[in-house]
Parts: sequence; structure tokens; C-alpha cells
Amino acid sequence: MLLAAAATLLGFIILIWSADLFVAGAASIAENMGLSQIMIGLTIVSIGTSAPEILVSITAALSGVGELAIGNAIGSNIANIGLVLGITVLIAPLCINRATIRKELPVLLLVTFGCGALLLDGELSRFDGLLMLGALAVVLYLMWRFQDQVSELLGDENPAHLSPLRAWLSFTAGLLLLVASSRLLVWGASEIALFLGVSQLLIGLTVVAIGTSLPELAATVASALRGHSDIAVGNILGSNLFNLLAVMAIPGLFETEQLDSQLLPRDYSTMTAMTLLLALALYLGRGSKQVVAGQSYVGRSAGILFVSIYALYYYWLYQTR
Repeated sequence: MLLAAAATLLGFIILIWSADLFVAGAASIAENMGLSQIMIGLTIVSIGTSAPEILVSITAALSGVGELAIGNAIGSNIANIGLVLGITVLIAPLCINRATIRKELPVLLLVTFGCGALLLDGELSRFDGLLMLGALAVVLYLMWRFQDQVSELLGDENPAHLSPLRAWLSFTAGLLLLVASSRLLVWGASEIALFLGVSQLLIGLTVVAIGTSLPELAATVASALRGHSDIAVGNILGSNLFNLLAVMAIPGLFETEQLDSQLLPRDYSTMTAMTLLLALALYLGRGSKQVVAGQSYVGRSAGILFVSIYALYYYWLYQTR
């Protein structure tokens, strides 16, 4: 128990330190490769910070506890909006170029409803998993296809000044430390949860979801504080897409997973509602006095709402555990 607590604390300390290194490298890569910030957020950063979820999903599937992996994917998406974005805008409200979300947000909404439709039969099959991975390939292609258009609309700034070698070294070191520290943190937290006798689904939805969302939290807050709002939001949108189309798909590829009866009405519906609330907040933020034309503002009131809903969801989990 003491070893698990120490691992959790050490993982958290390393995670916070490595986040700034990781984001600095990602921003420099965007400058050096001529990619837009939103593309870096949607691809490199979101894939990198989704690596813990992917590793947990593969490990869980191989260990015969695919329920944990499914809970991890859904719980991480809830945490990304309620915890990660909520805390980020409480610390540093975001002014986001609407071109950033014009294509990516509708894709996330479509994927959210599409994956929900696949799960309505109460199971995650191999066919479902293959469909999700196929959709991920299409999404990645569309991101690459339209990134030049988005770059022109945004008029990207060049905030980073690292050389290509230093940028990739910074990015790689930060990514490795993020993955390693999050794994250490999740192991410690999972051991504590198992010691307390918590179910696998609840572990996936809570302890593991929070632990694997900490890279997103650290990277998103660091991006916002450095003024890279597009990387911050792109990271959230991209990570949620990868969680649904990659992390959740993995258990179904190994064997058909029967879903818990509470998963759709409680957990998936909460994730869907929070995604819709995010879309609504971005839409309403277009008329804010804090932004110029072509931007959307997400302020502290939205952050309070997201964090409050996240806390209420945990209370719901406690009542229906």
C-alpha cells in the first residue's frame, strides 16, 4: 500500500515536469515542419497523450479484462472535458479560432453518436472494433487533407524557436516521460483501488481514466499557459477521437465484450452530454466581448460548469456502484 502511494506521488511529480518539455517540442515541430498548431494538437500531441490509454487497453484486453479498457476510454473522454478542459479554462480562459473547431468538433460529435449506435446491442464485437479503426483511418486522412486549409484560415503564429533536432529531442523525451510517469501513477492508483475492492469497470471509469488523462491535463494546461489555445483544444478533441476509435476498439478485436448494463445509460450518455455541452459552449462563446471576429471564448463560467458536472457524475457513480 505504501509502495503504491509512493508510486502515485512520484508519477504525478514527473508528469507535471515533463508536460512543458513535451508541449515546447510539439510547438517547435509545428513551426519547423510548417504544420498548423491545430494539426499538431490533433495528431502528434493527441496520439502521444493517448498512449497511456492505448497501452492500458492492450494490457487489459490481453489480461481478459476488456471491461476495464472500455471504461478507460469512456471515462477518459468524460475526464478530458470535465476535468482537463474544466481545470484548464479555470486557470487560463481560452480564445479559440473558430476555424480550429469548424471541422474537428462535428467529426467528434459524429463519432460519438456513431460509436454509441454500435454499442446499442449491448456488446462490443470484432466487427465493431474494425469499423472504429476504419473510421480512425478516414479521420486521420481528412485531418491531413485539410490541414493546409485550416492553416491559412488561422494564420498560424510561430511561437517556438527550437532547432529541429532540439525540438524532436524535447518532444521525444517529454513523451517518454509522460507515458512512463502516467503508467507509474496508474499502477499505484490501481493497486490502491484494488486494495479497497473496487470493480474493474469502476477502476476503468475512475482511477485509470483519471490517471491516463493526466498527460492530457498537464499538456493542455501547459499549452494554454504558453498561449497555444489551438494546441490545447486540439489535444482534447483529438484525444477523445482516439479514445473512441482506437482505445475502445482494441478489446473488441480480441473477443466480443458484453457491456455492463449501466455503461450506456449512465456512462456513455454522460460522455455524450458533455461533448454536446462543449459544442454549445464553443458556439455561445462566439459572441463574447473578450474575443475578436473569428474567435470563440471559453471562460471560467464554462470551466465551473464542466467541473461541477464531472463531480456530479462521480456522485452518480458512487450511488450506482
